[in-house]
Parts: sequence; structure tokens; C-alpha cells
Amino acid sequence: MQNQRTVADGLRFAVRALVHAVLGGAALVAIATVVSVLGPTLALDLYTPPVAAWWTVFTAVAVQGVPFLLLGTVVSAAIGAFVPERVLKRLLPRRQALAVPVAGVAGAVLPGCECASVPVAGSLMRRGVAPAAALAFLLSAPAINPVVLVATSIAFPDQPHMVLARLLASLGTAVVMGWLWARFGKEEWLRLPRRAAPHANGTATGARAFLAGLQHDFLHAGGFLVLGAAAAATFNIVVPASVLDVFTGSPWTAVLLLALLAVVLCVCSEADAFVAASLSAFPATARLAFMVVGPMVDLKLIALQAGTFGRAFAVRFASVTWVVAVAASVFVGWWLL
Repeated sequence: MQNQRTVADGLRFAVRALVHAVLGGAALVAIATVVSVLGPTLALDLYTPPVAAWWTVFTAVAVQGVPFLLLGTVVSAAIGAFVPERVLKRLLPRRQALAVPVAGVAGAVLPGCECASVPVAGSLMRRGVAPAAALAFLLSAPAINPVVLVATSIAFPDQPHMVLARLLASLGTAVVMGWLWARFGKEEWLRLPRRAAPHANGTATGARAFLAGLQHDFLHAGGFLVLGAAAAATFNIVVPASVLDVFTGSPWTAVLLLALLAVVLCVCSEADAFVAASLSAFPATARLAFMVVGPMVDLKLIALQAGTFGRAFAVRFASVTWVVAVAASVFVGWWLL
């Protein structure tokens, strides 16, 4: 009976993916047809250099990012479905000062997307893991896992130091935030969730949980990848070079601008390296800040944290995380880049 349900779930997922692909393709064909008909009327030339450049940047970012996004969601779904969370709890030292860096490093071997890290952290807290350690894991898991680091190495093929810089700055931010919460965090700021997502808290297990997690993470994060690619392409084409010169001329303003853009663009961590690589007008440290801030502080994460842990926690935690992430990026970028 269980096998029949698993096969049925797999078939439903395949059919749903096929329907999405067919509808998406039909929508693109319809849009192309309308544009080709109305183009002369609207004096719209799709072959002008700016439009061609936009499509080039958009396609490069999206096509390069999709394989890593798929791989990351597969690994994340497999971890959520087949690896019990009590394994991490048993590996953590009882002292918070030691548990925080161990939990931060655990994010490198237990990858997950930003959306999955919030309910997983909440579930860990409910099962007795110290909040400081769970929060360090929440920040590190989507930022330093192997899929993200490999994607970064592909996006920056001639800059191996960028991978190391991202690892050190992200891990340092996660550990510092865990220690800060252990020292200054107050219990009334943190509202522990009563229930987590089905594929994160164990209410669904095995293949069914894997398929549910894969479907949710890939479709959800894939939409953010497309939006991020479009935003990056638009930013590269629409914003005049003279405006960029105002920010790129000063390393400090460049870092602050990309750190703020990372919050707004909400690019998935498996694909944000390709967006950062496309922002070639900015210095390396600014692009590092974009990759460090994005997986830890963006609009969708703030909303998820507010809904899971409460608004008081989300406002304080996101604000301090942004400052620490920018500071870590500047320090590591000055040291390595």
C-alpha cells in the first residue's frame, strides 16, 4: 500500500511538472507571438543591442543556475526525508559556546535552501537544541553547503579565492550571530513554532517526504531564480554606466549597494553566485557581500522568520545579521581579495 502511494505521488509530481512546462512554453509562445505582431506598431525592435544584451545576461544566469538549483533541492529534500534531526542534536556539545561553531560547520554537510532552514531550525529548538546553535545552523546551511560552494567556483572560474572568501565570511557570520544570541538574546524575543513544515518535522517520511520537499523547494526557489536573473539582467542594461560609476568608484558604497540589493532580489543561494558574477562592474568585495548577505537576510527570509519565530525576533535578528554579514564580507574581502 505504501509503495502504491509512493508511485502515485511520483506520477502526480511528474504530471504536474509536465503541465507546468507545457503551460510555461505556451505562455512564452503566446508572448512571442503578440510581441512579433505588435512590435512594429509599438516601434519595438527585439534585435537592438540593449535587448540582445538583456537576453544574453538573463539566459546565462538562468541556464547556469538551474542545474545547481536542482541539485541543491534534491540534496535538501533527501536530507529532510531520510536524515533524522536527532543526529545533529547528538553531535552538538552541551555548552552553547562550543555548540554554536559545531552547528555552523554542520551546515556544510547538511545542505538546505533558505526556505527549508527556517522550519528545520524551529524543529531543532523544539527538540531541545539550544536556540543559539539552531540559529547558527539556520544561517550556515544555505550559505556554505557543497552545492553552493561548487556553484560559486563555476561562476568565478578564475577566482578560487572567491570560494574560500564566501566560506569564511558566511561561516564567520553564522558563528558570530550564534554567539551574540547566546550572550544577548532574550527568551521573550523568540516565539517557538508549534508545528513545522511536513517535510521538515518528520510528519511525512521516506519517499513521500522526499517528493514533497523536492516539489516545494524546486518550484519555489526556481521562481526566485528566474526573478533574480531578470532583475540582474535589467540592472545591467537599464542602469547607466554613469550611475554605476558613482557607486563603483568607492568600495564602501559598492559594498552597501550590493548588500541592499541582496535583500531585495531574494535570489536562491544555489544560484546567487551567477547573479553576482554578472555584476562585473562592481569590485570583488562588493560581490562577496552580495553572496554572503543574500542567503541570510532577504525579504522572503525575513517574512519566514517573522511567521515562524515572531516579528520581534525577525526584526532584531535580520538587522544585526545584515550588519555582521557586511562587516565579515569587508574583512574577508580585504584579507583575501
